[in-house]
Order: sequence, then C-alpha cells, then structure tokens
Amino acid sequence: MEHWNTTVGENEVERQRFRKDLDGLALEGARRMIAAALELEIESFLEKHRGQRGEEGPAPVVRNGYGQSRRMTIGTGTLRIRAPRVRDRRDAGAGERFSSKILPRYARRSPKVGEVLPVLYLRGLSTGDFRPALESLLGKDAAGLSPTNIVRLKKTWTDEYRAWRRRDLSGKDFVYVWVDGVHFSIRLEDDRLCALVVLGVLADGTKELVAIEDGYRESKESWLSLLRDLKKRGMKAPALATGDGALGFWGAMREVWPETREQRCWVHKIFNVLDKLPARLQPRGKEMLNGIMKADKKSVAEKMMREFSDEFGAKYPKAVETLEKDRDALLTFFDFPAPHWLHLRTTNPIESTFSTVKLRTRVTKGAGSRTTALSMAYKLMMMASLRYRSVVQSELVEKVRAGVRFVDGVAVDDHHDPNSKRDAA
Repeated sequence: MEHWNTTVGENEVERQRFRKDLDGLALEGARRMIAAALELEIESFLEKHRGQRGEEGPAPVVRNGYGQSRRMTIGTGTLRIRAPRVRDRRDAGAGERFSSKILPRYARRSPKVGEVLPVLYLRGLSTGDFRPALESLLGKDAAGLSPTNIVRLKKTWTDEYRAWRRRDLSGKDFVYVWVDGVHFSIRLEDDRLCALVVLGVLADGTKELVAIEDGYRESKESWLSLLRDLKKRGMKAPALATGDGALGFWGAMREVWPETREQRCWVHKIFNVLDKLPARLQPRGKEMLNGIMKADKKSVAEKMMREFSDEFGAKYPKAVETLEKDRDALLTFFDFPAPHWLHLRTTNPIESTFSTVKLRTRVTKGAGSRTTALSMAYKLMMMASLRYRSVVQSELVEKVRAGVRFVDGVAVDDHHDPNSKRDAA
C-alpha cells in the first residue's frame, strides 16, 4: 500500500510538472510569435520609407534597437516583451510616424483580458474574487490587474454604455423586437431597478441589443420616453413586437409606431391563466394552452381556445377572461413565417439572457447604484450577444420587411390567393 501511495504521489508530481511545462511552452511560443510579428510590422514600415533622403543622412527613418522590457498580460499568461524601435529624423508633420498596432504604447494587457472580467461577472464573482480568479487563468504576475485597476476598468463600462445609448440608429433596420421590463435590486437604494429592455432582429436575421434604460415600474410614460428617443435617433418602426401584456409598452408603441403589429408573450400568458386555476387543474390547463400556442394553423388555435372556454368557463371565468383578453394579439404570429414562430411567440431571448444578470446581482446583493446596475447589465448582455444565434431561415426576415404577406406561416402570392381583396373584386 505504501508503494502504491508513493507511486500515486510521484505521478501527480509528474502531471503537475508536465502542466507547468505546457504552460511554459505556450507562453514561450506566444512570446516568439509576438516578437516575430513586431519585427514584420516594423520592417514593413521601414520598407515604405526606404530610399528617402534627409538633411542629416541618407536614411532619416532607421531601426533603433529595442525598447525596455515590459510585462504584457495575454490570454495564456504574463510574459516579457522587448519591442523594436524606430528613429525618425524627419521634421514633425513630414509624414506617418511609426506606432505599433500589435503592441500599442503603454499597453500592459491584451484587450481580450478585459473581456475576461464580464465573463467572471457571469460566474457571479465579487470584486475581491477577481484577483485569485485571474491569477489562476493568467498567472501570479498578471500585469495591470490589481483590484484598483479592475475597478477602473469597470468604470469604463459606464462610459461605453453612455456612448452606446446615444448611438445613431438610422443605419439599422430592426424587423422584429422583443420587449420586457426586468427588475433587480440596487444595494444602496430602497427601490428596485426596472430595466426597460429592447432586443431586435435585423433584416439579415441577426439579433442585437437595441436598448436598455431605467424605467419606472414599466409605465407607459417610461416606454414613451424610450421609444421616442429610439425614433429620434433614426430607428424605423419594427414589423412586429413581442412582449408581456402587462407592459406599458403597448400604449406607448401605438403612439410612436402605430403600424407595428403586436404579439403577446405566451409564456407570460400561460403563467397568468394557470394562476386563475386550482392546482389540480393546472396540468390539464397547461396542456391545452400549449396546444393552442403550438397549433399549425390559426383556425385550429381559435377552435382550441373555444374548447378551453367551454371546459373552464363555467367555474373559472377569470382564467378564460385572462386568455380571451389578448386573443387576437396572442395569434398574430400566424401572419409571419412559420420558421420564425418559435422566436416570436415568447420573450425568451430576453428572459434567458437576463437570467445571468439576475444571478450576478443576487450574488453581490445588488449593484451600488442605478447607473452601475444599468452599465453592468449592458456589458453582460453585450457579452451574451456574442453567442446569439440568428433566427431560423433568416432570409425570410427580408421578405417580412418587404411586405410579403404570410397566412398560417406560408408566403402568399396575392395575385393567386382566392382570399385576397384583389381576386375577390
């Protein structure tokens, strides 16, 4: 047994040594690749200026050795780099000056390292946990990642968010949007934050965060302010908006974009209807409601709605009333491409993304201020957007924007549609 334990211990030591060797090889390989790239970069600059003549000699732009060694933190760890230098004897304004794009002056870390911080937020780490977490990823000599520098880096997110919320939207065409009001706690304030969130689908089928703003209990006035601002910055009216029926958004949208179609979120609706049924009947109610939502034709969905009313109306009129209240808006998706129904029936794209934001705020007991909370939510959603998938059969989004009519999810040629007004005439 002693021999076996000794062998296990030796194997573990060997594995640790092997890991260190791999890390060392990776860092050395990275260092050599960066050094080679810097040499190519500076040689390319010198080549552009070869043959020039100056007052002080035949070559005013020449190599000038190397700068001092400096630490640089990259994704595989921290290494030391000496960047080549250029001596430029030309007068100021005489032409382009050398400035490395690979290793900018004063840079101490790769931009990718900055992207690690939102990822760690997604994992629910507090500020005090950053240092050990980053050391495990990048090594104990991680340059520029002191707690103070991390706090400064987080402040840049607020600046990014402020610039982003003023950006021009005239070049964007959001055909579909999802909207929701998401609540989470603010540590230094009594009221919870209600973030008004708009997520959109562009004409090419890709998803993009449109807006995230501070709202007041999802009121119509808050949504009006947001939508007017989006319109002022050039945003066109979407073809369809999906959201919870309780939002003040709908009244605001009818004022700002009256041409936009309305789709109620089925997840919210099913939850609200089931809340009006006793627990013993909820499984049956849920089955019927899911059947309506997943019907393949509008007429089938309407028939199933009548069946739900017949079954529960006598004893549980509030459940039926809750369903019937948004009857038309619940079935709007049938007038859009069938491959998109999965996306359009619910606000799941917002809900799933914001679950990580809520996790983060629960772990840290809320952000310190509303501004910090919004900028943090913005940064987390932008990181999550890197993993967004385009809608299914994204080429159909352009057809929707072009005004192609869909009946039960299928494109209809009005010249041959017997139900069209033109043919009826």
